[in-house]
Amino acid sequence: MSQSFRIIPSKNSEVPILISVPHCGVAFPDELIEQYKPELALAPDDTDWFVDTLYDFAAGMGITMIAAHYSRWVIDLNRDPTSKPLYADGRIITELCPTTTFIGEPLYMDERKTVQQEEIIRRVRLYYEPYHNKLSELLFQLKSKFGKVLLWDCHSIKQIVPTIQKDKFPDLILGDADRTSASAELINAAINTLKSDSYSIHHNHPFKGGYITRHFGKPRENQHALQLEMTKVNYMNDAEKKYDKVRSEKMRMLLKKNFQILINTL
Repeated sequence: MSQSFRIIPSKNSEVPILISVPHCGVAFPDELIEQYKPELALAPDDTDWFVDTLYDFAAGMGITMIAAHYSRWVIDLNRDPTSKPLYADGRIITELCPTTTFIGEPLYMDERKTVQQEEIIRRVRLYYEPYHNKLSELLFQLKSKFGKVLLWDCHSIKQIVPTIQKDKFPDLILGDADRTSASAELINAAINTLKSDSYSIHHNHPFKGGYITRHFGKPRENQHALQLEMTKVNYMNDAEKKYDKVRSEKMRMLLKKNFQILINTL
């Protein structure tokens, strides 16, 4: 079994920020790959494509990154391990171990409706827990060194996903579990920096942060967490299939500015 994550270490003086990219993985374990529809597994469409590439400047700013190896269709690293729903507003919410795409297309050859509980437990142990344990370890190390730490959880989504909402998503969505996962100072610093004439930004709507943000964000303990969702056209082409160097460089400039402000704030 390959490791369920990879670490991109800081290449400069370390700062108290950790980047998590839980949905960039595209691999499937050897023992599972033949169970998935091959046309879907070849290009898992719900992937947060190239987000790890978009943020690869972070190492030069002293920021460590952890990125998922396996597809979220194997197990979703940003879901509650007990499968507790993140939202209760009627939107489609794929499971901890999904059986359909975001638009409801069956993933498995046998078109199963659920993954058996024994198999879910196995995947949690092999693929979910290692990622979350490493997150905990890295956060502990940074907090021990600096006395405080910020986890920045990175995501992207298609501009239109009608099973979640009918309208287009804004360019950027900052999530902080209704202002409970980070200090007001850090939240406001991020919002004020990400606001621009070029991009629209929403706060906690329609995404307020997934399990990672909600679980690891403990501002009273000087451990903060923020989630940034962005629409893929901000760094990919209009078809949301290929990485766009011009669009991505513009976004990277904003993200670099954001991290510099957050470093100064911390």
